[in-house]
Amino acid sequence: QVQLVESGGGLVQAGGSLRLSCAASGRTFGNYAMGWFRQAPGKEREFVAAINWSGRSTYYADSVKGRFTISRGNAKNTVNLQMNSLKPEDTAVYYCALDYTTQPSTSSRNYDYWGQGTQVTVSS
Repeated sequence: QVQLVESGGGLVQAGGSLRLSCAASGRTFGNYAMGWFRQAPGKEREFVAAINWSGRSTYYADSVKGRFTISRGNAKNTVNLQMNSLKPEDTAVYYCALDYTTQPSTSSRNYDYWGQGTQVTVSS
């Protein structure tokens, strides 16, 4: 079994920054992509960003391009999401996910494991 643990959520004013981190542990064999999704109250879970195993390929939702940066740690089992210029509409629970594939997907259905989520609240 694989466990994903997110950290770094919190409350921030609009225009501020937060950095989310996620660490994978357990039976993590081989190469895998990692991604971030978010879900606001009353809305479906949506793709935010994803990164492949090497860290050389990254993907972003249009709504966060230019503001968010996804990266992998030196230990490949970690992934970070640097969020700058935050807006109230970024408020959501953010989930880390793992996908046993060479190229990450923007669809939540393709991910094999999920973290518990971390709350991000942006006040106006």
